[in-house]
Amino acid sequence: MSPRVILKKRKTHLENLSNPSINYTDSDATAASRKQDHIELAFDAQVFKNQLDNRFYYEPVLAAHPKTETKPFEFLGKQMNAPLWVSSMTGGTEWAKIINQNLAKVCGEYKLGMGLGSCRALLTDDDCLPDFDVRKFIGDQPLYANLGIAQLEQLIKAKQTKKIDELLKKLQADGLIIHINPLQEWLQPEGDRFEKSPLETIKQLLETATYPIIVKEVGQGFGKESLEELLNLPLAAIDFAASGGTNFALLELKRSNQLSQNLFESLAHIGHSAEEMVNFCNEIKSDYYNNLKSKVKYSSRTIKCNQIIISGGVKTFLDGYYLTEKINFDAIYGQASGFLKHARGSYEELQAYTEGQLNGLKVAKQFLKVR
Repeated sequence: MSPRVILKKRKTHLENLSNPSINYTDSDATAASRKQDHIELAFDAQVFKNQLDNRFYYEPVLAAHPKTETKPFEFLGKQMNAPLWVSSMTGGTEWAKIINQNLAKVCGEYKLGMGLGSCRALLTDDDCLPDFDVRKFIGDQPLYANLGIAQLEQLIKAKQTKKIDELLKKLQADGLIIHINPLQEWLQPEGDRFEKSPLETIKQLLETATYPIIVKEVGQGFGKESLEELLNLPLAAIDFAASGGTNFALLELKRSNQLSQNLFESLAHIGHSAEEMVNFCNEIKSDYYNNLKSKVKYSSRTIKCNQIIISGGVKTFLDGYYLTEKINFDAIYGQASGFLKHARGSYEELQAYTEGQLNGLKVAKQFLKVR
């Protein structure tokens, strides 16, 4: 039986239980087989102290099971049904078209948000446009195009930033994701070299941009000073892309020669976890408001960006729930590899994975409190 069918049967069972028009009966057709399962699996189902997830308090008496309906909320100026973002992944490859279409379709169906992979190729021609043209699948959900900071620096220098407007119009995208990747470019055999700091390039673009901008890393995350600078800008959101997920600097290094790998592998392991970055953001916000209360002059610092996408090493819905509850900003969590794994198969498989994530989140919200 497929995961999708199992989820549907489970949903129907729960709806029947909550329907007052259905008379109560205690005909438990599966009792015998279930009890047999209990006997056979009892020893395999033991959890030991060192296996407990100590991030949460489990509070089993404070709530009923979650209802099937969801409560919409606003993020990036649009309605979403769950705090889940499909992170930027792919384009320009054999699998890209079907992967992006499946991901966009599931975001449209479950009211999630999505970032496209690097759209660099579309700046010069439309050969890869079918890989990224997914607005008709995602509906009105948040959809963001993606370019690297190196390309933005070059476009600004050539006074061709209108190409970004054309790209967004072509894709019917809501805004632009800028990925910041100095270590990846440095370690990539054919990588670009920045003439200016990424911060300077972002500020230059913000002076003329008429569209929302998200800034993300690509697998190392951001240190506290970088986050402080970004939070001081009028960005739509910051996407962590923290250490713990796919590390594109390490990926590029593995494409290089053996000498480079031996020399620079330690550099590729530098970075910040999503939880560390959550703590950085909370500290920055706390310091800012403490200075306001004490009327201390805090240079020109303020917090203009109030939305965060927590990504990088977010493997499960429990990771996402823990981190979004812990941060003192409006936040959702992003995943890439988890969705990618299921987007290459049948759409039914991707649906089952997505529903599992969303149902897990509902249960976590009802019964778990972050320590």
